[in-house]
Amino acid sequence: MKKVLIVLITVASLLTSCGKSFSGGGGEVVGVRGMAFNEPAPYGMVLVKRGAFDMGPSDKDSIWGIAPETKGISVDAFWMDETEITNAKYRQFVYWVRDSIIRERLADPAYGGNDLFKITEDKYGEPVTPHLDWSRPIPWKRANEDEIRAIESVYYTNPVTGEKQLDAKQMVYKYEWYDYTTAALRKYRLDPRDRVRNTDIQVDPNEVVMISKDTAYIDDNGEIVNETITRPLSGPWDFLHTRIVNIYPDESCWVNDFNNAYNEPYMRMYFSHPGYDDYPVVGVSWEMAMAFCVWRTNLYKQSLTLPAGQVIEPFRLPTEGEWEYAARTGKNENKYPWGGDNLKNEKDCFLGNFKPGKGNYTEDGHLITSRVASFAANDFGLYDMAGNVSEWTSTAYSESGPSQMSDMNPELRYNAAKEDPYAMKKKVVRGGSWKDVAQFIRSDMRSFEYQNETRSYIGFRCVRTQIGFSKGKNK
Repeated sequence: MKKVLIVLITVASLLTSCGKSFSGGGGEVVGVRGMAFNEPAPYGMVLVKRGAFDMGPSDKDSIWGIAPETKGISVDAFWMDETEITNAKYRQFVYWVRDSIIRERLADPAYGGNDLFKITEDKYGEPVTPHLDWSRPIPWKRANEDEIRAIESVYYTNPVTGEKQLDAKQMVYKYEWYDYTTAALRKYRLDPRDRVRNTDIQVDPNEVVMISKDTAYIDDNGEIVNETITRPLSGPWDFLHTRIVNIYPDESCWVNDFNNAYNEPYMRMYFSHPGYDDYPVVGVSWEMAMAFCVWRTNLYKQSLTLPAGQVIEPFRLPTEGEWEYAARTGKNENKYPWGGDNLKNEKDCFLGNFKPGKGNYTEDGHLITSRVASFAANDFGLYDMAGNVSEWTSTAYSESGPSQMSDMNPELRYNAAKEDPYAMKKKVVRGGSWKDVAQFIRSDMRSFEYQNETRSYIGFRCVRTQIGFSKGKNK
């Protein structure tokens, strides 16, 4: 019996999980390699190679001569959208939400539910939201009266002007995210014995650990309720957060941002008119941009066939460090994405969309925003990293900035609770915009906006961390 056992162990040591023998294994540790997944380059993104630079102002204060406070940091490689998210791309998100609402209403008896849907129950036998059989499209051309009613229900007709448009109030998106970082902290481990490594300390098995989580629901009046609850740690679901966001751009920002200005045409048509398809989306809050990233990740996952156990890196907003590194192309001396202090090229053309002079927005060829990629890309292949629209980052704003952050993949993240002071809900905004003078579109200048605020000069772009390198080099 012992001989047979020895033979089996020897054979097992020479086989992979697929049964392929290793040449000359000889009982040595040769490793078990995972199945390679050749993930394609994300559409519309460019690879920003990992590197290091001095984050912060690139020269001393011009008035007081104070030396700049910089911090040497390193960032890993990441994919970044080559342009800001455009109206056309964001409209795809809005229409996905619109169609999802219609699909659910097509299953509602009030709208004449039909066989397009599979009605399911949860483990307690309670009915759950019906899901469409995605193998069949919405019958737009063969719609009956009930189906037409479901489709028409997401539109709004102005009772005075008679204009018909998508009902912005109904365009809500519910998304969830799992807080891997908090779940990994030792103080929040579910097993009390894992919270302390010091063997001289007696662990209290009955210790009550409090944890906060975001949750959301729609009340009986149809109002969105987002709130933060604090409760004793009870299980892994405590690290799952939920938020419901109205994701339709705030078109009124064009009027509210500028007093006594005739910006009504932008308010009525900037997001909806095809003439603005390739312009950066604005009127999008930080919360709406975060929702877009989650939706984009889920959409991307549906297009992939992943090996068992394989996960992908999500789309997200760039950290402040990533954004500045990408804008300055990793060079400490670069104040602007194009390098140097010049604002024009050798042909006397402006290098970005900003406000060149007092009251003169049009000297650079544009009054408001410009089509993305209207100006040359920087050395990383990224467009509009200065001007056009300012851009949201994932980083919480603090006056001390980088000094609070790590020097490796720096980030300062704070998910403000509903009851937190409004001042704690600031997020870092970078890049300057079409309304800013040259000083404020510099790559090393930082600003902020409140996470629920919408502006006619703030947009965003997404990033994804690149996973896997070859011999220490980026692919």
